[in-house]
Order: sequence, then structure tokens, then C-alpha cells
Amino acid sequence: MPKLKTLSSAKKRFKVTGSGKVKHYSANHNHRLRQKSNKAKGRTRGSTLVGTADVPRAYTMLCMGSNH
Repeated sequence: MPKLKTLSSAKKRFKVTGSGKVKHYSANHNHRLRQKSNKAKGRTRGSTLVGTADVPRAYTMLCMGSNH
């Protein structure tokens, strides 16, 4: 069976930490920032962990298997 390729979109969006958790950056912080409140912009700043229900899906997209 051939090797699976990592999805390019996933490689740009997710990062796996040393302990195996998956990090991602919040959405809605790229454009039209002038009309968003400082509170809304602050909420989207920085990175957070992917929810536990979505971690297997992220691993699959990164071709790491779901039981990492």
C-alpha cells in the first residue's frame, strides 16, 4: 500500500506539540479587522488546542494515525 500524503491545508493549520496535543490558531483574525471590536480581536489572538473530539481527524489529515 502506498504512503499517505499529508494534506497541505492541514499542515498549514495544525501543529502537534511534544506531548501529542494539536494546536491551531483561531479563525477570524485575517481581514476586516477595522470593524471588529478590540474584545473580538483579542479572543482570536494566539493559539489554542484542538478539541478532543477533533484530534483524531486532525491526526488523520496529518497522516499520523489516530492513536498517536
